[in-house]
Order: sequence, then C-alpha cells, then structure tokens
Amino acid sequence: MPAPSPIALFAFNRPQHLARTLAALADCPEARLTSLTIYCDGPRRDADNEAVAAVRAVAQAAQGFGSLAVVTSDANLGLAASIIRGVGAQLAASERVIVIEDDLVVSPHFLRYMNQGLDLYADEPRVASIHGYTYPTGEALPETFFQRGADCWGWATWARAWRHFEPDGGKLLARLQQRRLTRQFDLEGSCPNTRMLEDQIAGRNDSWAIRWHAACFLDELLTLYPGRTLVENIGNDSSGTHCRTTDNYTGAPSGETIAVRPIPVEESRAAREAFRRFHRRNQSLRQRVRGVLAGAMSLGH
Repeated sequence: MPAPSPIALFAFNRPQHLARTLAALADCPEARLTSLTIYCDGPRRDADNEAVAAVRAVAQAAQGFGSLAVVTSDANLGLAASIIRGVGAQLAASERVIVIEDDLVVSPHFLRYMNQGLDLYADEPRVASIHGYTYPTGEALPETFFQRGADCWGWATWARAWRHFEPDGGKLLARLQQRRLTRQFDLEGSCPNTRMLEDQIAGRNDSWAIRWHAACFLDELLTLYPGRTLVENIGNDSSGTHCRTTDNYTGAPSGETIAVRPIPVEESRAAREAFRRFHRRNQSLRQRVRGVLAGAMSLGH
C-alpha cells in the first residue's frame, strides 16, 4: 500500500481556527505517518501582523505528524495565489496531495477515506479529485458517489489531474457559454456557480475553487464524495475571505468510517438531485431570480 499522501494546509490570520484544524487532523491515526506542510500567508496590512505571527507560532508548534514544514510568505499572496502556488509546489514533489484550509475540522476517519480514494482511483483519468465534505441534504446518499467537477472543503488530487486547472476564468466562462453549459454548471439554476466565476473574472472574489470546479466540469471529470460528511467548516463566521455567517452548511463530521470500494465511474443522478434540492432550499429570493436569469442566458433566451 502506498505511503499516506502528504498534506498541504493553508493559513493566514486565524490562529484559533488553525489550532482546531491541526488538533482534528492529528486525531487521525494516519497523521503520525503523514508529511504536513503548512503554508502561512503574509499580512495584508499592519493590523494583520499580530494575528499572522500568532498563526505562525501555532503552525511551528504542530505535533502528531510524521514530519512538519512551515512555509511563510513575507508578502500577502491572497487566497487563490497561495493555494495555486502551494498545490503546484506539492505536486511537483509528489504525485498526490491532500489539501486543507485553516477553517476545516475533520473526522478521525478523514485521512483514511482520502488515502483510500487516492489509492483506488490513482490511475483513473476520469477522476479529478477526492472530497471529504458533503452537503447536509437531509437525504440518504450512497456510501460514496461521483459528481461532475471539483470541490474545495477538504480535497485531494493527483499531479495528472491538477494539469487540468485553468487559471484564466475568462477562458472558462467562454467555454461554458459556447457549449451552453451554464445552467447545468449552476445545478439547473440552484447554485450560482456562473456568477461566482463572473465575479472572479471581475475581481470581486479571489476564488481559485470556482476555476478548479469549472475546469474539471468542462473536461467532464468527476470528484468522489462520501455519503456522510467527514469535514465541518468552522469558518462560516465571517472570519474568512469568502465566508459569511451562516449555519446552512454546518454538520458535525461523521463518527463512522466510509467504505471506499470500486463503484461505476459516473455521476450519481440521485446525489446530484439531492444537492440541487439542498441548494434550492437555501437560496434567497434574489438568488433564485438570478438563477432563473442565468438559466435563460445559458439557453440563449
């Protein structure tokens, strides 16, 4: 069996969040055999200096891992550049990587699931990534299942798949529009993915994740999800770059293992519908109107 995949963890100015993330990761039995690299971004302004220094102290004190490296930046790279650069560096040195941000608390079973998924689908070119978070749909989902595209709350990929990443959001949007895929990309109008991509192009957000998702979606690649979430996002408290205060996406990580077995490499229609219903329930009226408009645009109306 291959050695556990290295982990790349990205942090900025939230020391308490990072401490919880590290403690949860260290509770995974595989952690003591796992190489961990923590990427600490630099301050945006002088007011960030104290929090950034505190984050670096927490990072340097991390324990419970096979090895630890802390990579710091004097300048503020920003969320997207930090992750794009760090993931690229990791995959230049290793064929695969598990990616965590500093506001994710994982189940003790998280690393086992991620590594098993990476092992099982390493040579399957249609699979782009393994994901640890699943929306709290309130519906029974398959033990594991595939969805088209990629995701960002506790994920892993291989060097072969990361080559599909396209940093130019404008190119991605043009391809989606040319192929009339925006409504499908938006889960039939229930999730404003196209608008997020447009906002990234316009500089209104700094999302690498929407570009990763769009690139994989366009190339018809799939991501493996667990039927029960193994990740909780504790950053939906207005402390992060793109997260507002909400508990719509919150669910404690499952205390049960996820059985990772071979399944057909195809999108689960049942899971897609469950995701669509979940997003539809959580949309505001304004979002619904925008979703309808985006859908009409994608159909050329």
